[in-house]
Amino acid sequence: MDPTVLGGKLASGLVAPLLKKLVRPDGPGAGLVDKPVRLSALVSFRGEKRTLDERDVRKLAAQLVAQAVDSPGEPPFPPDERIAVTDTLARRLLALGDLDMDDVQAVRLGHRALAGKLHRAAPAPDGLTADSCHFLDQATEWACLNILEFFTRRSTFVARTLVEQTRGQAELIAKVDDLLTRAPRPSAQDAAFERRYRSYVTERHNHLTIYGIDLRDSPDSWPLEVAYLTLEATADREDDRAVPPGGEQPARTGRMPADETLNRDSRVLLRGDAGSGKTTLVQWLAVTAARAGTHIPYVLPLRTLIRTGPLPAPAAFLSAVGCPLSPPGGWAERVLAAGRALVLVDGLDEVPAADRHGTRDWLRALIHAYPGNRWLVTTRPTAVRAEWLSREGFRELSLAPMGRAEVATFVHRWHRAARAPEYEQRLLDSLRTKRDLARLTSNPLMCGLICALHRERRGYLPTGRKELYDAALAMLLSRRDRERGMGPVHGVELGEEVQLELLQRLAYALVLSGRTEMDLETAEGIVGRCLPTIARVPDQRDAAEVLHALMLRSGLLRQPTEGVVHFVHRTFQDYLGARYAVEEGHLDVLAGHAGDSLWEDVIRMAVAHARPRERAMLLRRLLAEDTPRLTLLALACLEHAAALDPGVRTEVEERAGALIPPRTTEEAKALAEAGPLVLELLPGPEGLTDEEAHGVTVTASLLGAEEDEGALAVLRRFREHPDLDVRRQLAGTWSRFDAREYAVEVLDHLKRDGLSVVCESAEQRATLRLMRPWGRLRFDGPLTAAELLACVSEPAEVHLLHLWNNPVLGHLRDLRAFRSLTGLWLSRCTGTEGLSSLAELPLTDLVLFDRGADLTGLGTLRRLTQLSLDQNLPGEFLTESLPTDAPLRHLFLGMESIHSTGLRGLSGWPTLRSLAVGVSSRRHLSAEDWHEVAALPALTNLRLYGRSEHYGFDAMPELPGIEDFEFPGDGDLGVLHVIASRLPRLRRLTVSEALTGTHSPDAWAGIFPTVEIVRV
Repeated sequence: MDPTVLGGKLASGLVAPLLKKLVRPDGPGAGLVDKPVRLSALVSFRGEKRTLDERDVRKLAAQLVAQAVDSPGEPPFPPDERIAVTDTLARRLLALGDLDMDDVQAVRLGHRALAGKLHRAAPAPDGLTADSCHFLDQATEWACLNILEFFTRRSTFVARTLVEQTRGQAELIAKVDDLLTRAPRPSAQDAAFERRYRSYVTERHNHLTIYGIDLRDSPDSWPLEVAYLTLEATADREDDRAVPPGGEQPARTGRMPADETLNRDSRVLLRGDAGSGKTTLVQWLAVTAARAGTHIPYVLPLRTLIRTGPLPAPAAFLSAVGCPLSPPGGWAERVLAAGRALVLVDGLDEVPAADRHGTRDWLRALIHAYPGNRWLVTTRPTAVRAEWLSREGFRELSLAPMGRAEVATFVHRWHRAARAPEYEQRLLDSLRTKRDLARLTSNPLMCGLICALHRERRGYLPTGRKELYDAALAMLLSRRDRERGMGPVHGVELGEEVQLELLQRLAYALVLSGRTEMDLETAEGIVGRCLPTIARVPDQRDAAEVLHALMLRSGLLRQPTEGVVHFVHRTFQDYLGARYAVEEGHLDVLAGHAGDSLWEDVIRMAVAHARPRERAMLLRRLLAEDTPRLTLLALACLEHAAALDPGVRTEVEERAGALIPPRTTEEAKALAEAGPLVLELLPGPEGLTDEEAHGVTVTASLLGAEEDEGALAVLRRFREHPDLDVRRQLAGTWSRFDAREYAVEVLDHLKRDGLSVVCESAEQRATLRLMRPWGRLRFDGPLTAAELLACVSEPAEVHLLHLWNNPVLGHLRDLRAFRSLTGLWLSRCTGTEGLSSLAELPLTDLVLFDRGADLTGLGTLRRLTQLSLDQNLPGEFLTESLPTDAPLRHLFLGMESIHSTGLRGLSGWPTLRSLAVGVSSRRHLSAEDWHEVAALPALTNLRLYGRSEHYGFDAMPELPGIEDFEFPGDGDLGVLHVIASRLPRLRRLTVSEALTGTHSPDAWAGIFPTVEIVRV
């Protein structure tokens, strides 16, 4: 019998009165006696006050059975089993008096569990049909449910329940208090330790060494907040994630403050040349995070980690880098699991090439185990190939060389910290007038050395890179101790030549090993073997003392941790190692390692140290390899070859000419590595294809920071070029040059069609009014509407306005002055409001990429054809926020947009041709969402972002109108077959290149035989 039918038969108004006879009347109070009240005292057929005997209970059971049998409908069991059923039900009800529990315990147990106890006490006899047994079980449960209801209505029940709860809570609290007394809460321990750790990180990393300052008159370091200079990072590949669907890629440089890269991307691989400021940036990020308390910083220098053995697990992060603090057990895992860590992995290039795959595996394991944290990995530019960590979601950036403004700021801060203001202006004048000297100040290390040399020599500077290093070493190794009244260290006196001899042997040993650190014992052994050959220290035989004196005197060696020695910067190691290799005639060794990126600077410096015949031999060896990189390395070496066989120089330049012009951006970047000499070889624009012209302008742009006049001369030749990519490159490199000069010589001559110009600095904004009007403008940084309008001479000429990272824009009413505005892109412009004030503008394209933007008034913008949003939309339907009567053709909804609404209401825009949706784990696409997509008759382009597992492809209907589809491509072959079956007219499929590699090309071609597959 159906249980609902049986319930209907038993739920009549007569059942409750019958069952109520089993329960004794209410007793006084809560039953607070020594012996608890049991069920045997609560049922009326047990205990001292007997009101029902066994015969009465059997009669009651018979009435219950009769009530079920005699009611209308199908009988619940065969009639001939009625007596057996009645007897069994009676025995189950009588078993209530035998249970050893009170009413509170019975209610807590529940009616089904109570019925189970009665069933086990009085099982059905053998031979009953399944219907009879089913009836008995259902009747017993129904009876128990009513009995428990009667218990809860007794006056004593509530009181007894409260008493039981109070006693249980008191006992639990006592146990918890005892546990907390014996073992403090992990959260309290973690918080206390993190306060100590943040203080340690701040103290440990909040200083920088001042190179070349007189230690008697000035400190050897300054606070990081005084010394730190905000450098810029550039995107190795242009990131188009912020481009709305159907929109055009704006001209932009991809440059951003290096210390803000992790605010935009949680995983960054940062490339930078030696001395470019990578380690200083790591220190700055660690200190600022420690002070702000936003993340827990881990500074992990790989040169230290690889020396100590296997790369550490999180629990060993602190001990591996020599941190003296001992965290609570499991603390590092808790920090990483909560996504609160800032992991700063410094110096990937300092890992031997053979160990880098293992290092990547270590990184991958950490990232997959703890995905929600922020990660920064630094390396020299050529240490690893492009997109080396792209599968792990790392964005690749490069530290940009210091421009004139950064150099001026650095010089000012250096002289202020060194308390030498009288030399500041003289050095700035020299840097402006001597281009060869200014070219050397492209990174903080060299700029600091030049400042120190300038001060040390009282306003006179050497020329050329080798001369600069020679002078810097002479300054660092000769402290004029006698003039300052200082004697030898521990009785060991080392002259400049002795120090150089020892240092270059140590440097060459490190170069040969492919490392930047060595054990103290190994260093002492090298010094000990060198001592007998040094005539000036015949009596000092203790290598440990000599090495200790060398570290104190030279300023080039230091001990980062106990028992470890390394050079203060890799540049000195390469320079001195090359010097020793040339002296010992190890040119074959150098040539044999030319293919290793770790040896590039060593080989360049070797050419500088070598004699003309040796230079010619080494350059011929580089050319003999017949590879583009080594050919360009040979070309770069010419800068350091003052005297060289003319035939060799000509051969190098001719071989390099085969690489010019560059045909791709990658070739252009590789070509720029050779230095400013390339500028003399760059052709065009006559006779070049559009791709070659673009490659030439990229190369010249990259060299603008080193040789701005030569680069400007090249770029000026391309200012009339019609190709859009060439013009975008010319517009996007404005910040590398003097704003006014570049605007007059290049920008103002560019054809404006499809081209934007980016204003990032006050100088650029001031120069903007000097040029012909621009129809497409982008402004980066905080600007009020009034300041914005002051930059634009003719606001009515502007039809696309892109504002980036502007927290002070406020209300949008003043933007009505741009009365011809058809496109408004607001990215990271927090606090904006007043969208309704733009209703009178001819606005058709709106981008709001700020998750805190006020969307009030968005529905009034009825002319919109393109709309891009990246914030959570309120309500349950898209129509509650978006303009319902706008003729939208392109719609972009970011990862945060549809958490509340899904795609409900999307079909209200039948004009949509292109749709892009970000899908996260918080909101998967459902069948209802796909139904909305299927209801769009004009839709031909569909782009999905996020993980494929969130797309709900199983619920995806057939979409015959889709011709262009983009998704990450991280699904299995089954997902690909589903997509192929649902998109019968698909012409173009765009997927991630890294993920398409998980399936063979034949598999893709077999599933999509007629579709163009584009890998990005």
